Amino acid sequence: MAQPVNPPRGMRDFLPADKARREHALGVIRDSYRAQGFDEIETPVMEDSSRLHSGLGGDNEKLAFGILRRGLSPETVAEYAAVGDLESLTDLGLRFDLTVPLARFYASHRAALSSVFKSIQIAPVWRAERPQKGRYRQFVQCDIDIIGDAGTVAEIELIAATIATLEALGLNGCTIRINHRAILRGLIGSWGVAESNYERAMITIDKEDKVGVEGVVAELVDLGLIDESTAAIAAENLSGLPDDGWGLLDDENGTALPWLDADAYRELHAIRDAVAAITPAAPLVFSHNLVRGMGYYTGAIFEIQHPKFGYSLGGGGRYDGMIGRFLGTDVPAVGFSLGFERIVDLVDIPERTDADSVVLVYDRDVEATTLFRLKRDLVSSGARVRIEKRVKNLKPLLERLTDAGYTRFAAVTPQVHEVADLQYRPLG
Repeated sequence: MAQPVNPPRGMRDFLPADKARREHALGVIRDSYRAQGFDEIETPVMEDSSRLHSGLGGDNEKLAFGILRRGLSPETVAEYAAVGDLESLTDLGLRFDLTVPLARFYASHRAALSSVFKSIQIAPVWRAERPQKGRYRQFVQCDIDIIGDAGTVAEIELIAATIATLEALGLNGCTIRINHRAILRGLIGSWGVAESNYERAMITIDKEDKVGVEGVVAELVDLGLIDESTAAIAAENLSGLPDDGWGLLDDENGTALPWLDADAYRELHAIRDAVAAITPAAPLVFSHNLVRGMGYYTGAIFEIQHPKFGYSLGGGGRYDGMIGRFLGTDVPAVGFSLGFERIVDLVDIPERTDADSVVLVYDRDVEATTLFRLKRDLVSSGARVRIEKRVKNLKPLLERLTDAGYTRFAAVTPQVHEVADLQYRPLG
């Protein structure tokens, strides 16, 4: 019986045309980031299991693929599996994002890096997701991060660089939702939620766009995070916020919202005003219910929205506490990640075509030395060259080559000896 030949669920093969299209999009992103002054690094696909499960990755830690320790006996595996302690069987795991590896990278190489380090990471990550449209178990992340700058200049530069990259990809009409973890903590704390439950309450608030204010409040009560007497206050807080998000603070009269962290809110105003002056193409909108799922965020958080799509196309935020876990000294850090798989699937990104890409269609009786000398000379002149044996029906072959980005072809007969003898015809 034939064995299944599909890739594992949530993972994909890419045909040459798809791969070329993806690489073109990645090239646009990489070139845009580099033009903004960021430098590319690379980290291993695996990290120590203890690092991946250090409490920094939020719910994504539960989705990490673990790698069994070498040399384990079947009896040992069975013993740990019987008590449900599978993590003790692993010492390494596949990275579930690029931020945890970056923090470890910086801690390892701090002496060799500039005081303010601006990095690019473009690489695959793995999560044990439930596969669905736009959500895969292996996918590419495109991250830029600034480490060592505690001021809002870092957020401004990241957001502006991301907007420039979206424009380079042809993705116009985006908005950037923005919030601050201090504002979320102030809101939740005003309801009497215990600090140990802040993260759980934030997860519920993040659902407001889907379930509404009533749904959020009901879930907070069901979870025992607030009581019935506080529910009315929570509903009033959430439903009484202005639509534009920016009218919560009057610098002359202060604020009527005692829970609002005014310093954090002014920080967001400063980021908004600076980005608007630099690049007004993607306005910033304050969103009180923007949470971002990662447990390591400590300050401003942001997310890309597009009117055509009901989900985020990327996001990020400040994570000042993470590197200190590895280094022993706190280092300010902030990052922004593009959701590459969603962008490349949904946005019309043109395929890359080479300016001079040639197919040599050769007859059976052409000498191999002649054929490969022609190819060598064309490649030396800067062309992309492919050789194909002549078939009875050329049309399907030429159509596939056109899809692969080739622009012209030439017949190689026994009478052809030099590049000057070739007679080119256009493809497509």
